[in-house]
Amino acid sequence: MAIMAATATAVASPSSSTSPDPLHPSTRFLPPASTPARCRLVPTPPRWCARLHIARRVAVGSDVSSSHDVAAEEAAAAPKVGKRVRVTAPVRVHHVAKAPGLELRGMEGVVKQYIGVWKGKRVTANLPFKVEFELKLDGQEKPIRIIAHLREQEFEIVGDV
Repeated sequence: MAIMAATATAVASPSSSTSPDPLHPSTRFLPPASTPARCRLVPTPPRWCARLHIARRVAVGSDVSSSHDVAAEEAAAAPKVGKRVRVTAPVRVHHVAKAPGLELRGMEGVVKQYIGVWKGKRVTANLPFKVEFELKLDGQEKPIRIIAHLREQEFEIVGDV
């Protein structure tokens, strides 16, 4: 009887076990050896990815604005494109590598594009006017061009180009 108990404890001890420890960090997330190699390389996406994909398709595919409203919006913004404007609001841009933290208030530029409507549909662009500025830096003979997106309330029209 004593021999059987000793054999049972020897088999149950973790040091003599041949199967990998499921709680060990190196073996915790590995699939079983019976799964094909292609399944191990591409994990299945979580459920929220599928829901997000459906939400994106609905948001892009749904038409919440009438074509008359969109045409009126484009017609109202069209006269501003190509005009010379001056920035009146305190706007700071950080995407210019040669002038980090550039303050645009008082600078003059040209409205290049209105991006509030795309392919005949209204988009939620919170900064719908693309304005191009030329900035003269010390040590450079050629001015650099900066493009910034602005709201209509952040600039005033100075004149034509």
